[in-house]
Amino acid sequence: MMIRFTYVAASLLFFTGMSAYGETATSAQMKLSQTGSRATIAEPADHFTGRAYIDPLFSPVAPQRAGAANVTFVPGARSDWHTHPSGQTLVITSGTGWVQEWGGERKTVHAGDVIQCPPGVKHWHGATDKTTMVHMAIQESNDNGENVNWLEKVSDKQYLQAGEHQ
Repeated sequence: MMIRFTYVAASLLFFTGMSAYGETATSAQMKLSQTGSRATIAEPADHFTGRAYIDPLFSPVAPQRAGAANVTFVPGARSDWHTHPSGQTLVITSGTGWVQEWGGERKTVHAGDVIQCPPGVKHWHGATDKTTMVHMAIQESNDNGENVNWLEKVSDKQYLQAGEHQ
């Protein structure tokens, strides 16, 4: 009974902004960004082939360095080759797509798959030629505020040839 009371009391302190020492949380507060309050962005052709749309989720707020967006690729759409100075994590949320690391085989990804791309690894990702794919892209900015380094286009030949090395 004493353990349960302690847990409930601690929970109440946490959720009311009080610490166990009687302090009030005043220095920072949570920020709510409601769905529909962030505009969808049609991806610029200088970094993508085909139709892709970004739905921003959040940008880094110091001292945090991570940002994220949902990206929708229609069939045939893909990013250019690129790298991330601090890496990138992709969470496939719907559909089927392709990802490829420079010099590696193209891989098919499905809803629920997670891709962790280390810093500096050249890669691309997008929908298959017949299906839409949506992923959440999460990446950190480096000390200069950069989170992506765009490179050359993925050619149609590179995009369509599974398993061919660059």
